[in-house]
Amino acid sequence: MDLSSGEGSKGDSWRTTLFLAYQSLGVVYGDLSISPLYVYRSTFAEDIHHSETNEEIFGVLSFVFWTLTLVPLFKYVFIVLRADDNGEGGTFALYSLICRHTKVSLLPNRQVADEELSTYKLDSPKETRNRSRVKMLLENHKFLHIALLLLVLLGTCMVIGDGLLTPAISVFSAVSGLELSMSRDHHQYAVLPITCFILVCLFALQHYGTHRIGSCFAPIVFTWLLSISALGLYNIIKWNPQIYKALSPVYMVTFLKKTRKGGWMSLGGILLCITGSEAMFADLGHFSYAAIQIAFTFLVYPALTLAYLGQAAYLSQHHDMIQNIGFYVSVPESVRWPVLGVAILASVVGSQAIISGTFSIINQSQSLGCFPKVKVIHTSDKIHGQIYIPEINWLLMILCIAVTIGFRDVKHMGNASGLAVMAVMMVTTCLTSLVIILCWHKPPLLALCFLLFFGSIELLYFSASVTKFKDGAWLPILLALVLVSVMFTWHYATIKKYEFDLHNKVSLEWLLALEPNLGIARVPGIGIVFTDLTSGVPANFSRFVTNLPAFHRVLVFVCIKSVPVPYVPPAERYLIGRVGPASHRSYRCIVRYGYRDVHQDVDSFESKLISKLADFIRYDWHKSQGIINADGVSCSHASSPGECRLAVVGTVFWDSNLEPASVESEGISSVESMNEEVVLSERRVRFAIEDEENEGGRGIGMLSGMEQELEDLHEAQQAGTAFIVGHSHVQTKRGSSFLKRAAIDFGYNFLHRNCRGNDVALKVPPASLLEVGMVYVV
Repeated sequence: MDLSSGEGSKGDSWRTTLFLAYQSLGVVYGDLSISPLYVYRSTFAEDIHHSETNEEIFGVLSFVFWTLTLVPLFKYVFIVLRADDNGEGGTFALYSLICRHTKVSLLPNRQVADEELSTYKLDSPKETRNRSRVKMLLENHKFLHIALLLLVLLGTCMVIGDGLLTPAISVFSAVSGLELSMSRDHHQYAVLPITCFILVCLFALQHYGTHRIGSCFAPIVFTWLLSISALGLYNIIKWNPQIYKALSPVYMVTFLKKTRKGGWMSLGGILLCITGSEAMFADLGHFSYAAIQIAFTFLVYPALTLAYLGQAAYLSQHHDMIQNIGFYVSVPESVRWPVLGVAILASVVGSQAIISGTFSIINQSQSLGCFPKVKVIHTSDKIHGQIYIPEINWLLMILCIAVTIGFRDVKHMGNASGLAVMAVMMVTTCLTSLVIILCWHKPPLLALCFLLFFGSIELLYFSASVTKFKDGAWLPILLALVLVSVMFTWHYATIKKYEFDLHNKVSLEWLLALEPNLGIARVPGIGIVFTDLTSGVPANFSRFVTNLPAFHRVLVFVCIKSVPVPYVPPAERYLIGRVGPASHRSYRCIVRYGYRDVHQDVDSFESKLISKLADFIRYDWHKSQGIINADGVSCSHASSPGECRLAVVGTVFWDSNLEPASVESEGISSVESMNEEVVLSERRVRFAIEDEENEGGRGIGMLSGMEQELEDLHEAQQAGTAFIVGHSHVQTKRGSSFLKRAAIDFGYNFLHRNCRGNDVALKVPPASLLEVGMVYVV
């Protein structure tokens, strides 16, 4: 029976993998699969020309084949996809991995407790001498931390730029197939309006979410891949069955010898054959490694190879197409209209994938404090990670239509898109090299070989793209400069605000000394004070009490922080501890989110927070009375004097009828249930429910104290909750440099005034909001 069930589960696993591979066609490979629409057209647009000797077309075909083989297949499928962060991929996943293994993160509120998360997942093999040197070099030089962040931001900005350019070139190339069925006069007035109309419709449908408009994505891309494969086979058999010989690298050398500078510059068009390869890594979290590997290796790669071979076979026998080289010339007239329809649908799918990826990476940037707060709408309750950002969507649509109208041809769009794509790939290569050393613990020589081999290929293509600066390549560079400036300014100001809070925080002794005889009143209700600090009393609260000498009966300092992991398990999200003695009714709660986590709205957050506080109160009282033996560690590793140790409060089911239990374990601070382990960091913790004859009055006193604290919490909840949020204005110190004043006084404050405030982001009801004005001098 066991054997049969094992075989059945294995069969189910393979069926699931194959189904995921099929689904990945519509999400991952939409952009990559439509590249045959514009690669040859962009390559032969200006720098080289098709001749009777066929040396140019054979050389381009050889370049396309080996580029497809080396970059998407060898680099991404076999190497980069393995550098996942708990199943997640992309630029931020690589950065997250590096930050966890090396102290290079510029996020200031890092805690030791973050390293105890189950998703932190650090391997601890014996450090080699060379790896230690690389790690020490990175950790000991802050300018390398900044350089690494700038590299990540550059890759992020180029992905956003690709999200702007890919819809334009994809849809325009697909619609341009009309030129073979219309006169030139009609064609020039039809293609542009139709392209703009399709783009407007595409962006207008984004608010429905990918799960609603994407149900037919996989069948469309699958049909498209079958179509280009069939067309490729048809053209090979009919026009040049010997075309496979052109795959030899010898033709690349012949091509460069003949065309020289023109051939090198034409590489800017050839590199478009790998547009969309980065999506394999960026969308890894939605599928499995095996699914993406199978889909590319056994379907996408062969289909694209056949498509390029077929086009080259047709062009090798048609030398009168010098001014009209493109995909549709090789399509038989009898099937041209159906192929045109499928091509337009496939281009929309490819555009949808990159737009969704743009939303995702902006949300990740926002989570790590590198992007102004924008509205994020989660379009699916069942499928994690599907989001819609209205402001970014409409801005992308306007810019995309402007690019389409401004360039009006595939050549300029291709030059712009090619530079953006190659810049992202170079960033991925650099970060993966660091992952090989720091995370995989491989010899630096192996990482250097990876960097030199793939980096030299990408640098060759990038250099060819840069030469097209005046012909469209200026656009992604301009976008990157603007976006990097915005993101780095926001991140820099965020860190400076945190440092200001840290230097101006108030001691806990000050808070505990606020007695009624000093004119300070405790009013009914719960006061939730939002702060970026993980210890101490924030300056905005002291300012609040100074101007309004009263605060709530139950006080909770809440820090919502991002940690360098994709997801934080719900059972490990809340870190809760006391601020002062139990009688003060003050608590600290640190709520941890990963860069792909869904943040709760204020209603569900408030109820969840109060529930976790109640669980913590029960746990803390039982621990303090010795019902849970923690070997005296309840206040060890506290954030600051006067604060008790924070405990991770998970899913708890408390029972008033306690039964004896004894469990020993090691791990993180956690509350699971009264009859299970309460795990504390690096300590052996033992449950011990004392005998009834030994409990006596102490147990009664404990229960009455616990019940009183829980009753106070319940009464405070009934009285209402107030959310105390800082309303900040940032200004530079006197004598600051002009660049700093321009970045902070004008740049950051302009962004801060025009982005979503903390109260809007948290969806705090206006009646429950208390804003405290603060001026930050940095």
